[in-house]
Amino acid sequence: MTQETYVFLNDAWVAPEQARVPVEDRGFQFGDGIYEVVRIYRGRPFAMWPHLERLERSARELELPLPRPLPELARLIEEAPARRGLQEATVYLQLTRGYAPRIHYFPDHVTPTLVVYAQPIRLQPEEVYERGAAAIVVPDERWLRCDIKSVNLLPNALAKERARRAGVLEAILHREGVGITEGSSTNVFAVCRGKLVTAPAGRYILRGVTRDIVLELARAAGIAVEERFLSREELLAADEVFITSTTLEVMPIARIDGQPVGEGRPGPVARRLRDAFRARVAEETR
Repeated sequence: MTQETYVFLNDAWVAPEQARVPVEDRGFQFGDGIYEVVRIYRGRPFAMWPHLERLERSARELELPLPRPLPELARLIEEAPARRGLQEATVYLQLTRGYAPRIHYFPDHVTPTLVVYAQPIRLQPEEVYERGAAAIVVPDERWLRCDIKSVNLLPNALAKERARRAGVLEAILHREGVGITEGSSTNVFAVCRGKLVTAPAGRYILRGVTRDIVLELARAAGIAVEERFLSREELLAADEVFITSTTLEVMPIARIDGQPVGEGRPGPVARRLRDAFRARVAEETR
């Protein structure tokens, strides 16, 4: 394998500068595409099949045909970090409807565009996990099919930029008339009166792979779980808040909108679930 050809485009591994798509690719012009990000630990993918099953579901919801069966996509994900000699990485997989002259409706006889590549993981310092991160609450201005992991991420990017300018890690999204949905790139959990509360799976959130694992670990540990939308007031009054994602794993939130969460430091439930999650990772990638 060679590190010079580490981007898979449609049918072949190519150098990054050769990985080009037409101007009229529908992913570029319409955001007509989906993606997944798989975490690599010690050279091995973690929870790859739940990610691929979610990709398959997103494709089905968009009537977007998969160009390859899932086992072949799995092999590409496994090969991508090896091509760059990466042990700790993320693998990005993107699928668009492909190239066609610009029309809004779905074109006939179009070939999907597939891109797969690995990149080094960008990790938060361990001290952030120990002291807890900060977040802000912003309006949820996304479309009503957040359950599809599409490449339409402009509202998420705007929210993340607001977080960056505020000097915090994440923007927590609040939808008028619904409540707290999720973060700009994370799922949100709160501990309220002894219960672990998170938004229910459905059209208002992306059902995170890490989210589902954390819920499984919580139930196995005897922690009461409630899937419902929190009000902004409930979130700010919670005993603990943490966020989850493929790259962040379980990240405690110690301050929201400048106010401390609980005692202003990571709480026992977040710590317990973070340890349990890392133990699961170690077991599955050893």
